[in-house]
Amino acid sequence: MNPRRDADSVDPARGSSEHRSGGAPAERARSGREIGPIPVTDPELLDDLGAEYEFRGDQLEEQLEGARRDAAAHLDTAQRLQADFDNYRKRVARDAEDSAKRAGQRVILEMLPALDNLERALAHVEGGGEGAQLTDGVRMVLQQVLDVFAKEGAERIDPLGQAFDPNEHQAVGRVERPDVPEGTVVDMYQPGYRMHGRVLRPASVVVSTGGPAPKE
Repeated sequence: MNPRRDADSVDPARGSSEHRSGGAPAERARSGREIGPIPVTDPELLDDLGAEYEFRGDQLEEQLEGARRDAAAHLDTAQRLQADFDNYRKRVARDAEDSAKRAGQRVILEMLPALDNLERALAHVEGGGEGAQLTDGVRMVLQQVLDVFAKEGAERIDPLGQAFDPNEHQAVGRVERPDVPEGTVVDMYQPGYRMHGRVLRPASVVVSTGGPAPKE
């Protein structure tokens, strides 16, 4: 047996394992550093790569710090906007409440003359005055109240003689009336009121039945 040949011979399985691992362990130890699976043995290349990595690391640190500053600035802006919005919402609610109070005060001020006239009419009757003057006084008070309603946009619903409308009328009774079309309002117990197109209170009415069919 040839000792040299035996020394030079390589076990196939062992050799393939060393090849797959990137070379002998001694060779990897001499390289000093590996870039991925490729060993780097050039000292200058190692120095260049180290400086490049260090430079990129500094850049990443600066970018990270800048991102932190931007995030802090955005958070501060968001907090300021939230505070401003909360203040605006409270101010709007306060203004709406004040407007409602002022509207109520305006209506009361407009109703005061009617109240004064009603008190005068009652005082006149209690002092022995004539009933006709009381009637005139009450009629004047009623007109003053209606004027205030009209000024505020309220309209009286008085459907006597009209066809029954369930959107604005409330039937509280029926009566046999063959002389008028079916479903005609023939009596009203209580007028209704609408304001800006919205029904505040439907009119309480009596509706006819037994008459001819209404004309379309």
